[in-house]
Amino acid sequence: MMLREIKSVRQIPGEPVRRWFNAEDMDLIVWYQASEIIGFQLCYDKSTNEKAISWKQGLGLKHEDVNNNDVRDGPYKGSPVLTLNNAYDIEKIKRSFEEYSQYMDDNVSQFVLQKL
Repeated sequence: MMLREIKSVRQIPGEPVRRWFNAEDMDLIVWYQASEIIGFQLCYDKSTNEKAISWKQGLGLKHEDVNNNDVRDGPYKGSPVLTLNNAYDIEKIKRSFEEYSQYMDDNVSQFVLQKL
C-alpha cells in the first residue's frame, strides 16, 4: 500500500510537465513549471466514494467529489465530473497520504503535506 511513480506519463505539449503516483486506493498527480511544483491533485477513497483534493499555485486548496458517471445513456461511460464538497477531514487525508507516501520522492511528499 504505497504510492509508486508511473514513469511513462503522457506529456501534453504546451502544458506543465506532470508526474503521476499511483496506489490501489490513491492517486497523486503533480504539475511542474521548470522545477517548481505549481499544482497537484490527490484522489483518494478510489474504491468506495472517490474524492479529490487539489492545490494550484495562487488559488489554494479545493476539495471535490468525483462522480464517475457510472450511469450510461449509451455504450460508453461518461467522463468523471468533479463537484465541490467542503465537508472533509483534512487530518484523516493527511494521515492516509503519509501512510501511502512513505517510499516516494521526499520533496514531493513533503510539499503535498505542507499544503494540506
